[in-house]
Amino acid sequence: MLLFSLLALLFGGAPAQAAGDVAAGKQKARQCQTCHGLDGVAKIAEAPNLAGQNEHYLVKALGDYRSGARKNEMMSVIAPNLSDQDIADLAAYYAAIEVTVGKRP
Repeated sequence: MLLFSLLALLFGGAPAQAAGDVAAGKQKARQCQTCHGLDGVAKIAEAPNLAGQNEHYLVKALGDYRSGARKNEMMSVIAPNLSDQDIADLAAYYAAIEVTVGKRP
């Protein structure tokens, strides 16, 4: 049974996710900006940077916060109000932000 599940995931048997809209995600990210910044760079030490993060990871993480499978005091207030489309849009937006790394002088 486990092998069948793994093969289904590998060959497209995974449930379809709503396609995220980057522009809509940017608008929805306004509610996230206090902690994560509108640019995806965290404004407080306790919050992770979201800019350039993997879209599938963000969808999973937000879904887990929404369901309660993943716990965080602030996210437990925000995430339950997110629809599947909100999650897809936010994930698409933050994943689309280009991140560059440079050397300090």
